[in-house]
Amino acid sequence: MLNYPEFNPVALSLGSLQIRWYGVCYVLGFLGCLFLAVWRGRNTQWTFDKLTNVLFYVALGIIFGGRAGYMLFYFPEYILSNPMSLFAFWEPGRSFHGGLLGVLIALLVYTRFSWRSFIELTDFIAPVVPIGIGFGRLGNFINAELYGRATTVPWGMVFPNGGPLARHPSQLYELLLEGVILCLWLLWYARKPRKLGAVSGMFLLGYGLMRSLVELVREPDITHGFVMANFLTMGQLLSVPMIILGIYFICRRT
Repeated sequence: MLNYPEFNPVALSLGSLQIRWYGVCYVLGFLGCLFLAVWRGRNTQWTFDKLTNVLFYVALGIIFGGRAGYMLFYFPEYILSNPMSLFAFWEPGRSFHGGLLGVLIALLVYTRFSWRSFIELTDFIAPVVPIGIGFGRLGNFINAELYGRATTVPWGMVFPNGGPLARHPSQLYELLLEGVILCLWLLWYARKPRKLGAVSGMFLLGYGLMRSLVELVREPDITHGFVMANFLTMGQLLSVPMIILGIYFICRRT
């Protein structure tokens, strides 16, 4: 068993202003995505100005989509009594799948005015997205949230809010799988010309499979538990459409 490092969630205090490590991780994630996008766009029509515009839309999609998706997927009944909860992005509670939908909607708006092909844009963006995901999972680890199920593996950790039992550090599993490995795989896959939508499909398939795998050792949501057959979690359920769409875009002929 490993000891969970005691992190101070506040990175910097300036009077009444507190800058938290979770927010720092988000900023580092966006900067990492921008750096990788600039590298991928070298010697192409993807200029720095275009990329910063695209990532601005991506940021809006993550911020508002993550919150809206969290409420729609996990607390739909609460929306009827408090519809504005969909847009309360300053409150805790985020959903990756909601953030993904938010990003896709934001990019649709961007392509409506500034770019000719939505799929062409997502093919370019897909390999850089895992960097942001990885930093987000690092933020989850620092916050000691979204930890795994009880385990006896030597690297199990006792998390501050997880009771006395050692648990899988599932945030680090996701950082490695959804962040590092998925990024490297997509960069390798995209190094050669692919048919339109194939790189986007590989991202959907790769993330969906990796998230479903980690969900086998990640503690189910406290408020929902298992959503089907005492086995399937909400994270796995929401990943199924990603896997299906991913296979479709990879295998379609045109």
